[in-house]
Amino acid sequence: MNEPEPEAGPGRGQGPAGPSAAAAAARLDRALDHLDVTFRGMTARADETQCDCHWGSPEELALLKLPDAGLDPDLLHRTWSTADWDDHGAVLRRVLPQFARALTGGLGDHAYDIGRVGTSFHRAAWQRWPAPQSAAVREFLHAWWAHTLLTPAPAVPVHELLPLCAEASGTIGPWLAVWEELRHPVADRHLTDTVDEWEGDLLEDSLPWSTWAVWSDEEVEAVRTELADWLAREAPARLRADGAGAQLLHAVRLLALPHAARWNDPHAPRHRYP
Repeated sequence: MNEPEPEAGPGRGQGPAGPSAAAAAARLDRALDHLDVTFRGMTARADETQCDCHWGSPEELALLKLPDAGLDPDLLHRTWSTADWDDHGAVLRRVLPQFARALTGGLGDHAYDIGRVGTSFHRAAWQRWPAPQSAAVREFLHAWWAHTLLTPAPAVPVHELLPLCAEASGTIGPWLAVWEELRHPVADRHLTDTVDEWEGDLLEDSLPWSTWAVWSDEEVEAVRTELADWLAREAPARLRADGAGAQLLHAVRLLALPHAARWNDPHAPRHRYP
């Protein structure tokens, strides 16, 4: 698994008074503007093809071979989510400025497909693009993640954005490191909500999202273990500070136990879900 390094450390935007939501928002705006500049003039390959009976019309395909022409939301969705482009990287570069802004807004009517976004980035192999391009993508993902952690009601919930970033980059560690560094009541609330969303799967030793074939079985297990270990170490104090209920506090405590040992605990899931 590839491990990206953010352009700035996880504490960017932090000062003596703690992390700043305004600084995170400004950072995201800069990252989006930088995508506009970096990928201006990009097009799909001139010989790129697509099935006109399943994907769209020849006229729509021709738009992808013109630089900077805006796409309607349905065409944008069909473009980034399609898996069988001859050059997926070129297609993603063509739509990336518009796609990134749609992502930060939650994808609108296509929010149901947020679980496939990380796969689209992964398929495009963006980390192997020329350095200015890959750096722009990396900064966008990190800026979006930091901004989301400081936003009380983000367009994409944290429990959906973390898998997206992990799959897009091929690793979960840097994203957890940002969260760990970001000491803020809003980030703590997101941690409580995420544990609430995922505790059942995690206590069954399952990764709490579908990987869409990004990782091998061995890599899935490594990601799940890294996530569970991080939550067992990092979550208890922050959940208590957030006022989380006893059920969630027991869930993260149980994560620190070997799987077999959990079921002898009076607060194991089977005692709560007969």
